[in-house]
Amino acid sequence: MKFAVIVFPGSNCDVDMYHAAKDELGEEAEYVWHDATSLEGFDAVLLPGGFSFGDYLRTGAIARFSPIMNEVVKAAQAGKPILGVCNGFQVLLEAGLLPGAMRRNESLKFICRPVNLAVKNNETMFTSLYNQDEVIQVPIAHGEGNYYCDAATLASLKENNQIVFTYEGTNPNGSIEDIAGIINKDGNVLGMMPHPERAVDSLLGGADGLKLFKSIVKQWRETYAVKA
Repeated sequence: MKFAVIVFPGSNCDVDMYHAAKDELGEEAEYVWHDATSLEGFDAVLLPGGFSFGDYLRTGAIARFSPIMNEVVKAAQAGKPILGVCNGFQVLLEAGLLPGAMRRNESLKFICRPVNLAVKNNETMFTSLYNQDEVIQVPIAHGEGNYYCDAATLASLKENNQIVFTYEGTNPNGSIEDIAGIINKDGNVLGMMPHPERAVDSLLGGADGLKLFKSIVKQWRETYAVKA
């Protein structure tokens, strides 16, 4: 399986994403610069965290217009797995690939620490190796991770089982309904604020995030590789 790791000016978690895919999974991975115009040959797309374009205007607002995002949209429409973490999640929201928006943390402070997450939907291509309601520990590192959506969108998220992760115990940023990660209706675009790529090895403090990446590979081998 071949992963594209998208790199925007200001990305700082791209190396972590590459490490998770290449070194921990043993799969192919390549960095793809934001001004590239093709994702041909890639089976999945990873949008890393960081401060794309300095987070000017709004987080992800400028990155959303990078040429590569046209190809990310096409990949999403083709059913390929798209994972956006932290700033990557914010970019997916700005691009309209996921509903809702991000606001400043309620504390108005940058937060960087491990948090507990509950797996609220383990029937996705990203979470199939977790148990339903399993509690995992994954780090966060953000200043604008307060997920918000209107009542109609929230009702739709619940109705379609699109809430994949919620904060367990303490909500660190004020996100509505403790939401930490959501998926699109088609089930192939996941956005989450916590960093699973920083929790793929016990040497990093824990490996609870590794199952997410393994779930992607498992789904691809069982579905896309068979079709190919």
